[in-house]
Amino acid sequence: MKMRTILLTFLVLLTFLSSSVLAQGYEFRVLANKGENQVKKAGASQAETLKTGATLAKGDQIIAASGAYIGLVHSSGKTTEIRTPGTVKIDDLSAKIAATSSTTASRYTNYIAAKMNESDGGGNYRSNMKATGAVERGLSAIKVMLPNSVDFYGDNAIVRWAPLDMEDVTYIVTIKNIFDEEVAKTETDQTAYELDFTNPKLGQERLVILNVKVKGDEDVKSSDFGIKRLSNTESAKVNENIKGLKSEVNEETPLNKIIYASFFEENNLVLDALTKYEEAIEMSPEVQDFQDMYQSFLVKNGLVATAN
Repeated sequence: MKMRTILLTFLVLLTFLSSSVLAQGYEFRVLANKGENQVKKAGASQAETLKTGATLAKGDQIIAASGAYIGLVHSSGKTTEIRTPGTVKIDDLSAKIAATSSTTASRYTNYIAAKMNESDGGGNYRSNMKATGAVERGLSAIKVMLPNSVDFYGDNAIVRWAPLDMEDVTYIVTIKNIFDEEVAKTETDQTAYELDFTNPKLGQERLVILNVKVKGDEDVKSSDFGIKRLSNTESAKVNENIKGLKSEVNEETPLNKIIYASFFEENNLVLDALTKYEEAIEMSPEVQDFQDMYQSFLVKNGLVATAN
């Protein structure tokens, strides 16, 4: 009799633990969210506000507002976006995701989710200073969002610097090779510059030196920043590592560019990561979560307000 009681107690406990484990499972996680969107949880009588970082399970329904952007990652690692207003059932959304898993993509979406959990408020990347728009006051140095030297894998890189508290500023961006020979020079009123290594003048250079200064007041300048292209051997290693991700993730969505940014960040390719964040923001500038993720990346890598 006593043994029977023990067995029944064990079975009840096992059932409870199994239910708890199942309850922890989810179909999607919200990685980006814009608009007055809501979620109606399975079995709930009323909808609640949808928040970045939230998990969505079977039976849940998303209620997307007009002008919404909702970036979701499936438990398999695949991503999807909602931009059309209306109600979307999680069950229907899951059915559209291919049954095959995305193990490589899942690794980097989990990397993003882990960073969200580390941030204040469960996914709140916001801080008092936005690196993409902070104005530097009373300074004689231009603060470029780069390490002093950086390796680079891709063909195009976006370099950004903090704007100065000056009116009608024109910046001069100069690119030199290791022999101090000028290979490119441009003037811009923007606070960003795109390096194009498919340009024959740059493509033949393994290492280039970038400098930014103010036209007409060239004492206001940055220091020199070295950008080194990976060797063929180094690029081959990255190609091997990124192969699985390319087979699973189509890069041409802002959310997928964030996933690629996480890949490059984990592989210490800061400029490549920065460029992917910039591209994601350019595709969906209205989505604050992307800008906040970018800000978090800049802070983590010491690229905010770096005086050089």
